[in-house]
Amino acid sequence: MTPMRPFLLCAAASALQLGIPALQNAERVRAPIMGAEDVLLERFGLPAEAPLIKRRQAMHIGLLAAAPLLSAIEPALAEDPMFTLPPLPYAYDALEPHIDAATMKFHHDFHHQAYINNLNKAMAGKAAASLDSLMPGAKAAKLNNAGGGHYNHCMFWTIMGPGAGGAPGGVLADKIKDAYGSFDDFKTAFATAAAGVFGSGWAWLAVKEDGSVTIVTTPNQDNPLMEGATEAGLIPIMGIDVWEHAYYLKYQNRRPEYITAFWNVINWSKVGEYYSAYASKGQPVPF
Repeated sequence: MTPMRPFLLCAAASALQLGIPALQNAERVRAPIMGAEDVLLERFGLPAEAPLIKRRQAMHIGLLAAAPLLSAIEPALAEDPMFTLPPLPYAYDALEPHIDAATMKFHHDFHHQAYINNLNKAMAGKAAASLDSLMPGAKAAKLNNAGGGHYNHCMFWTIMGPGAGGAPGGVLADKIKDAYGSFDDFKTAFATAAAGVFGSGWAWLAVKEDGSVTIVTTPNQDNPLMEGATEAGLIPIMGIDVWEHAYYLKYQNRRPEYITAFWNVINWSKVGEYYSAYASKGQPVPF
């Protein structure tokens, strides 16, 4: 499925109901059957409203309408954008059966890309900056949604992987045991925190300034690096996205089941690397 596909859910005839004059005489086109990605787009949309039309209106315009409007809807797709979408480090279906391929494709290709588009638009004309350098002041600069959405998803993709799961080792395992008594007790505490996030947000394993670890949650696309999001000085090394679009196709509203499945795909080697190479030294993980 190409990025154009979500805008082709309906024939140009549907646009007549939206009162778009340019399409009054458009040829009727048969609407395609909705696939999994279409279901997610219909239910959750993308992270920002389009400037000319609302995204749910865009869901119902046809091929003729989509083409001329895309340039206005995606102004961040410049020739040399400041930020670009990193490739998914494994195949869409690599996390099956725990996280389905259709969700991974939608989540990465459409949802994450939309955050990047919005961030590039917000940073247009400004001096180049690294993503992690934007995080501390993101809330004050109103970049916590677009910038946080980009940073959080970069971490999310990399701390998962095929053939993963199990338990952490080395120093990180010791830190978790020191903080929570055992890995099983940590899992219970983390799952409880993630399940308890009201609405949309994230649960994080974060590192304090003294090198100890803690569990925190944030709403929407905030993260612990942002001033005012959590207690000061925390550096995230692992997070779970508990926005419903991250698990709806497979788990519907059964968030605890998704959280249970998440333990099977955590790449503890990568999380441990983020602890030892960055967080233990007081540095955020760079993306």
